[in-house]
Amino acid sequence: MTTMRLVLCLTIGLSVSGSLRAEDWTRFRGPNGQGVSSEINLPISWSGEKNVVWKASIPGKGWSSPIIFGDRIFMTSATEEGISCRVICVDKGNGKVLWDREVHRQQQGPMRKQNSYATPTPVTDGEKVYSVFYDGTAVAVDFEGKLVWTNSEIKFFSLHGLGASPVLVNGQLIMPFDGSSRDEQKVGWKEPWQNALVVSFDTKDGSIRWKGKRGDSRVGHVTPILVEDGKQVVSAGGDRVQGHDVRTGERIWSIYSQGEGVTPSPAFGGGLIYTSSGFEDPTIRAIRLGGKGDITKTHIAWEQKKGVPALPSLLYVKPYLYSITRDNILHCLEAETGEIVWMKRLEGVHSASPVYADGRIYILSEDGVTLVLNPGPKYDEIAVNQLGETCLASMAVSNGQFFIRSAEHLFCIGTGEK
Repeated sequence: MTTMRLVLCLTIGLSVSGSLRAEDWTRFRGPNGQGVSSEINLPISWSGEKNVVWKASIPGKGWSSPIIFGDRIFMTSATEEGISCRVICVDKGNGKVLWDREVHRQQQGPMRKQNSYATPTPVTDGEKVYSVFYDGTAVAVDFEGKLVWTNSEIKFFSLHGLGASPVLVNGQLIMPFDGSSRDEQKVGWKEPWQNALVVSFDTKDGSIRWKGKRGDSRVGHVTPILVEDGKQVVSAGGDRVQGHDVRTGERIWSIYSQGEGVTPSPAFGGGLIYTSSGFEDPTIRAIRLGGKGDITKTHIAWEQKKGVPALPSLLYVKPYLYSITRDNILHCLEAETGEIVWMKRLEGVHSASPVYADGRIYILSEDGVTLVLNPGPKYDEIAVNQLGETCLASMAVSNGQFFIRSAEHLFCIGTGEK
């Protein structure tokens, strides 16, 4: 009887401790790459003073989003006008900067004004933090800030700069490099070329496992997503949306999606992949999985030319798809058909990708204003929260708190209740 009671107590204790553990936000747009969090008891309202648990000064400049594992927050930044590339670790409990390490030095170059020399969001497997910087260099550091490896084999160049972020799967760091020519300005930008790559780095030593080729494509800044239980990486560049085998890099399928400079990361839900194209012919496309080769004519479920996002990623909250256009109009679409349900013009300019957490949608503007909405068939605004600082990075969610990076600070927003 005593043994049975002990087993029961241990089982209950493990169950409770597991349910109370904070969700780790390990990559761009969270653990699933979809901007969706399982956290509850999150704050609804805040300001620059209200519900601010702590506020930390972050040196340098970078628009990488914060990632979180356990009690540590990681970001990248660049100082010396972009030359010194740094990885920064912050204590999640009190906002103290635990370490700030230079991991690489790079040369300055061209980029769009919305970009930075440290824009790609890092990713972690709980042992190391992996980052990619403006010139294509990939690095890995351990949780104490020690440099584990560096790989500078990819000599990346784009007149836009580097905006995509890497993903982790099966001991691989996978990163798209959709750049343009150093020598001929229009090549790779206005004119398609064959030099775009999706690259797999071995997380143990940084060696390159494979290079997946796009074929004819142009510049892009799209962070990939993983589908089919991590067996396939879906990656988009200018003019292309493609699926690659994560084991070999082999291109499984490809869809023509005209437009360069595409940025939003795809959404996935209801058996469909939702993508957007860039300049020239902006279009949202819903793509069915299961095809091989060129599936442009066979696997597009629907197309919609209204409501196409320019910078923020698409957000899928069943049965709807949400997008924010270049004109800062929020659209709600039927995810199954692409029909527009409603639209609402928002205040300010939007670069950060929206988040769905605790049953609500959170939309952060460049002015540091977070709009809180109920998802559904009508526009239902709950709160408008102002931090008063410039924000381009997407927020992170963990431990019943939001972590918002501004141009100068990292904010921890919470109610104090866990």
